[in-house]
Amino acid sequence: MLEPKKNDASVEIKTIPNASIRILLIKEKNMNTENLIARTVGLLFILTMIVGMFDAYLVAPTLKTSLEIINQNQFRLIIGAFLILSMSLGVVGIAIFLYPLIKKYNEFIAVGYLSFRIIECILLLIGAIVYFFLTKLSSGFINTATITDPQYLALFNLSVDMRYAGYQLAMITLGFGSIFLCALFYKTRLIPRFLSVWGLIGYIFLTVSGILDVLGVVDTVNGAGALLYIPGGVWELIVFPAWLFIKGFNTHDVKQERITANI
Repeated sequence: MLEPKKNDASVEIKTIPNASIRILLIKEKNMNTENLIARTVGLLFILTMIVGMFDAYLVAPTLKTSLEIINQNQFRLIIGAFLILSMSLGVVGIAIFLYPLIKKYNEFIAVGYLSFRIIECILLLIGAIVYFFLTKLSSGFINTATITDPQYLALFNLSVDMRYAGYQLAMITLGFGSIFLCALFYKTRLIPRFLSVWGLIGYIFLTVSGILDVLGVVDTVNGAGALLYIPGGVWELIVFPAWLFIKGFNTHDVKQERITANI
């Protein structure tokens, strides 16, 4: 009767460490995955912001000139179109990488955030289409005999207005969808609450500024309305990505809270 007990004990001695090792390996794998998600999301935030700034300050001002100037800067507009395309893919990429993490805490917000980012992507792509269209329109304008043809000028103004409206609607969509994301961050403490509040305020300002701009109350491009972009812009370009690179998402404390609540 003693021998079976020894065998049972030996089984226990062997299996418990093996189980512990497997748990540690799973935890390490999950941690590595979460760190990869955090750093990828942080990188995409930085890249999309930089690309957006390049477009806003180097390409978009060309639209305020004339078809003659645009014809002379067709290459710049083509570059701008590809910048917008890469930014559009980047904003969707952010939501795709965040989706499995957010889904663990709130599936509704995960699906909603992904949906808003896809809508933002589509609205931004209007700008790329307008850039390509204006390169063709400017060529036709220069080659036509009646260079003051009002049809060209009407199409030019309509295209510029369409690009501007699409951009503002994209910012409204981004701001509105990200408000829920920051609210989830605040509730779950995936990032420090002061960062969640900062992001929440920044996206509220972004949403309000877009709405006011569309209504003609403020000018977020040339006027004081651009100041409303600063809180959210600093959060997206510097603060939030820096935290993700250095600390990542605080999933450990969230899990500990769940365990304590179950006990």
